[in-house]
Amino acid sequence: MNQFTMGWNYPSNMLTGVGRIRELPATCRALGMRAPLLVTDPGLAGLPMVEACVSACQADGLGIAVFSQIKGNPTGKNVRDGMAAFRDGGHDGVIAFGGGSGLDAAKAVALMANQREGLSLWSLEDVGVNWKHADADAIAPVVAVPTTAGTGSEVGRASVITDEAEHVKRIIFHPRMLPATVILDPELTVGLPPAMTAATGMDALSHCLEAWCAPNYHPMAEGIAVEGIRRIDLNLLRAYRDGSDLEARMNMLVASSMGATAFQRGLGAMHALAHPLGALFDAHHGTLNAILMPYVLRANERAIGEPMVRLGRYLDLPQPGTSAVIDWVLDLRERLAIPHTLRELRIDTRQADKVARMAVADPSSASNPIAFSADQYRQLFVAAVEGRL
Repeated sequence: MNQFTMGWNYPSNMLTGVGRIRELPATCRALGMRAPLLVTDPGLAGLPMVEACVSACQADGLGIAVFSQIKGNPTGKNVRDGMAAFRDGGHDGVIAFGGGSGLDAAKAVALMANQREGLSLWSLEDVGVNWKHADADAIAPVVAVPTTAGTGSEVGRASVITDEAEHVKRIIFHPRMLPATVILDPELTVGLPPAMTAATGMDALSHCLEAWCAPNYHPMAEGIAVEGIRRIDLNLLRAYRDGSDLEARMNMLVASSMGATAFQRGLGAMHALAHPLGALFDAHHGTLNAILMPYVLRANERAIGEPMVRLGRYLDLPQPGTSAVIDWVLDLRERLAIPHTLRELRIDTRQADKVARMAVADPSSASNPIAFSADQYRQLFVAAVEGRL
């Protein structure tokens, strides 16, 4: 593991390796924090890893507090409550700690807490140049500490937040939302249950796969995506079968960050459907992407032949091409005990028309290899519910 104890500066200052969490107090101070707010989810808030971070920061003289009122799919209310905790506690920075929900909510709190009164979170939705409504200098610094290897939110410039009134997930964006420093410590992921290791790992794969298939010109993201897929191929099953495998855990953390870096090239129909399904059914985002993955690859087949051949060769698959990659995905899902249909998540087709309309409107649909119509999204959704691949 010694080879992983280092760091680099892309796209953030990345501190990687076993035990790097011990550098959290110094990292906060380096960013000018004297009273950070640690934002996490309620499942983590009482665990020893969070208590250890709080104790270490207190011992260093930092005025730290914890905010954990966050749902699995964070809502606008969660962000507003976090903003109130930030202001009431006189905080000057944020420690984003946890999985995708904690990281996304934390970044949104850091974005909004010091903004002018009356600025709505939803006014910063990733549409056009909405981000310019925010005062960039008012955004609080963030240290991100992921405890799952999936969303890659630690290296993202956006947060996915559910608008409860409209029952829709909105992507909140600002270039300065990118955390200043990221700590990737595999020991923090050792206790992640196998099922969550599988679901989050498949989320990382969805980011890499959709970035790989996106038609936009971004050779750097393309290269990062395919190497992320290779690392997932070599390490996800290892981490799933043996949660204490620190090398596999480290590689999955890196692959997760790679996926979120790569999707600057674009996402696609997996996320265009997963976002509305998460908002309507409150289902786990990574699990949704894992289930949708082969159906979307099949639906995109006529437009992704060449990249699938190249990916198949990189993974050393027999007869490389779209069918070979789909078979690889199906085999991986089966080994990870991922459901094959959305019906197994108690999702039915009664809102199929609404899901289809929301998918077309989702920003991720813009970079799908094929510009699916609402009717095509409807057919794709129904197929994933019924298991027709």
